[in-house]
Amino acid sequence: MKYWDEKIETMPLKDLKELQLKRLRKVVKAAYEKNEIYHEKFRKAGIKPDDIKSLDDLSKIPFLTKQELRDYYPFGLLCVEMDDVVEIHASSGTTGKPVVGTYTKNDLEIWADVMARSLWANGLRKSDVMQNSYGYGLFTGAHGFEKGAQKIGATVIPISSGNTKRQISVMKDFGATAIAATPSYALYMAEVAEEMGFDPKNDFKLHLGLFGAESWSDEMRKKIEETWGIIAHEHYGLTEIIGPGVVSECEEKKLHINADHFLAEIIDPKTGERLEPGEEGELVFTTLTKEAFPAIRFRTRDIAGYMEEECECGRTLPIQTRIKGRSDDMLKIKGVIVFPSQIEEAIMSVEGTSGNYQLVKKKEKSMTTLVARIEPTEERYNEGNIDELERKIEDEIYSILNLHIPVEVVKPNSLPRSEGKAKRIVEE
Repeated sequence: MKYWDEKIETMPLKDLKELQLKRLRKVVKAAYEKNEIYHEKFRKAGIKPDDIKSLDDLSKIPFLTKQELRDYYPFGLLCVEMDDVVEIHASSGTTGKPVVGTYTKNDLEIWADVMARSLWANGLRKSDVMQNSYGYGLFTGAHGFEKGAQKIGATVIPISSGNTKRQISVMKDFGATAIAATPSYALYMAEVAEEMGFDPKNDFKLHLGLFGAESWSDEMRKKIEETWGIIAHEHYGLTEIIGPGVVSECEEKKLHINADHFLAEIIDPKTGERLEPGEEGELVFTTLTKEAFPAIRFRTRDIAGYMEEECECGRTLPIQTRIKGRSDDMLKIKGVIVFPSQIEEAIMSVEGTSGNYQLVKKKEKSMTTLVARIEPTEERYNEGNIDELERKIEDEIYSILNLHIPVEVVKPNSLPRSEGKAKRIVEE
């Protein structure tokens, strides 16, 4: 069986858009009738549910922002009775009040199904043993991967993140064949495995990596695949939309949007104007089937491209490019817009660098400067001639950004490690 849901995954685009419109009209009507805040938003914009007659009419509806979700914390946008909510998740809330996701029983069934579809497209099967090294708790990540893998019938090891030596022992002893984690944690686990005397590539049964929750470059992907001897696939999702399961890769490593449940738009991040397929901009998502908390035109702040074309894998679901970065993470250095993922790509393409780095922002009067602090591998550090390595990395960054960013190569294992999302940008 090549597809989890062949009818949906290979549906002609015209039919998919008809399904999206039918579901969009239904979700707008429910939000308008069942939630005072949505009702008032629509009233102020002069919109009634019957005004949504085509997908283009979506642009009449105002955007939903993360700040609004914090303002309506915790349950302001609930569209069902609290008695119908069977599960609650939340973001970490590191930059303010957390964003809360509520789920009905039907919402959880949809979540399990879109995750099963995503994991199946990655190559996960009933015979696999998936080590789930995302952090359990209110964060959606671990729960989404568990639900999807169990729906497929795979065995799940719900180990959570942290206690890395135990992770390695369990991976070995339980015969894990797939690892679900953040990409930065997967590289750290490989470091610890080597310290414990294992060869990550040959001493484990892993063949598949299921990575998400942070942006990572193609060079980082190559490093993970070479280190562990696996195929690494990307997942993209948001607590505000459902969690993981919104977008995932096929065997061709193209990111497909589960567009029967999540309607994507691309907008100009500055003006909010809608862009055409094929252009790059900020992703905006509308949930089409969520009951408890439908997110209508949620601005993700994530920058990516969007295409409507059939993939070599046979899927007709729209394609999203890899996330270039968040508009919040865009740095303006000497007048040039810089995304951390571009610097990561440069760092990782130089031989002798590890996956561990920090971008140190410094404010000097009105100017923001940036220094890239990078750990080399033990072998490269022991070779000496660190100035030459710094120069090589600086040249590589310059070739991508046309911008000179100073590089400091530091001693291996001197930068902090993350067992969840890596903190790449620090201010000094």
